[in-house]
Amino acid sequence: MSELRSELGLDGIVAAVGAGGKKSVLNEIIAGSEQHTAWTGTVFSARPPRWTEVDVHIETEDKLIELAGQLPGPAQRAFLQPSDKPGRYGGLSPEGVERLHKAGQFELTLVKADGARMRGLKCPRPGEPVLPELTKTVLMILSAQVIGKPLNDEFVHRAERVAELTGRREGDLVTPEDLAVIFTAAGGISQGSEGKAIIPIINQVDDDRSLETATEAARLALAKSARFDRVILTCLHRGSSHRTPVVDVIRRGT
Repeated sequence: MSELRSELGLDGIVAAVGAGGKKSVLNEIIAGSEQHTAWTGTVFSARPPRWTEVDVHIETEDKLIELAGQLPGPAQRAFLQPSDKPGRYGGLSPEGVERLHKAGQFELTLVKADGARMRGLKCPRPGEPVLPELTKTVLMILSAQVIGKPLNDEFVHRAERVAELTGRREGDLVTPEDLAVIFTAAGGISQGSEGKAIIPIINQVDDDRSLETATEAARLALAKSARFDRVILTCLHRGSSHRTPVVDVIRRGT
């Protein structure tokens, strides 16, 4: 079992939201999983890479649900719909995810539930994320690498929404406080997660500088919200020799 999967301890339907590593987190969780696990989305996504050794099935929603009920387990399988977008595949409806989870009798179903256009920071628009009603846990992901970068469209998805939420001006440098606000404020990436467990993850903690700023952001987030008791710092670059996937776990009171 991977270090990240062990730390998270997940089961049921688990959705990843935010920016800066949703697919990387989901791929790390499913790779080599001993649980009967499905990987899917409610939005467009790339398929899991080959190194995950996940069996990928691309069909229409109804056929995927039928297939999930027929395939033996335990196994790690991805379920996506065809798309005319190069290199990208369609997700399922929120209800379809729940039907897939039940039909396949999966212990764990992983769901990419929003997009960020490869940026490291975002705030959701109305209607985001697209969460199945029966989602048990929401993984809220942001990137440490955006700290110290300008709050603009090069680094931030919907920079104007982030500026409005944090009280910054577009072009200001992103601070650890900004990440803490986006994790915890109404209109931030916890949007739509009421009644569900939430776990903040700061990804791309790739060096000592980002470890320092991510740790500060984690402590500020813990001070702002009682909904979670830890923030996980990760480095998920494949082949990295200087970091394990879980760089640190910042817990309340430490």
